[in-house]
Amino acid sequence: MNLLKRHHPKVIFMIRLGLGLIFFTAGMSKLYFEHQFPGLIGPVWLEERLAEHGLGLYGRFIGISQIIVGILLFTQRFATIGAILCFPIILNIFMVTISLQWQGTPYVNAFLVLLNLWLLAYDYHKLKYIFTDQVSPLKKVPLVRSHPKSDLMWALGVISILVSVPLSYVSLQFAWGLCFSAVILIILNEMISKKLKNNRQVEETS
Repeated sequence: MNLLKRHHPKVIFMIRLGLGLIFFTAGMSKLYFEHQFPGLIGPVWLEERLAEHGLGLYGRFIGISQIIVGILLFTQRFATIGAILCFPIILNIFMVTISLQWQGTPYVNAFLVLLNLWLLAYDYHKLKYIFTDQVSPLKKVPLVRSHPKSDLMWALGVISILVSVPLSYVSLQFAWGLCFSAVILIILNEMISKKLKNNRQVEETS
């Protein structure tokens, strides 16, 4: 694990950002009106194809899950949770592509699985406690959020993105605008939160 820790944080940042954008855009392109949202991977017609077998709601659930996981990953703030949730999604997609004997796609998904495993291995220091039976020596850490307003803004951005999906069936342009504004809000909120955190750490050490 020390070897993983020596990897440059920018590499982990780029993997999180890449996987996050892939899954965010994949989910949005599945759910938007006539799939008019730029997606990095497909298929965009998943819900329609599953609806033929009475599984349309399941297809929509997959799309929403991809959106949430993507946001968790590319905003970095809850990237560990995003990596945990992302793994079963990627693994299921990987197995589907193998079962349907798609040409080339399983290799792409296998690469994404490896990237996801890399993120989980990198965050092993956060996850290792669930594997131990000796819980008494573990330090009790209270659940404290330093900036609840920042959390509220993050949640507002996520809700706005999800609301833009049904809105796209009414006004595609307005839905795009709402989604874009929400993404900018989340990114700016993350930047401000990081700056406040750094300032607090400087004050504590001075």
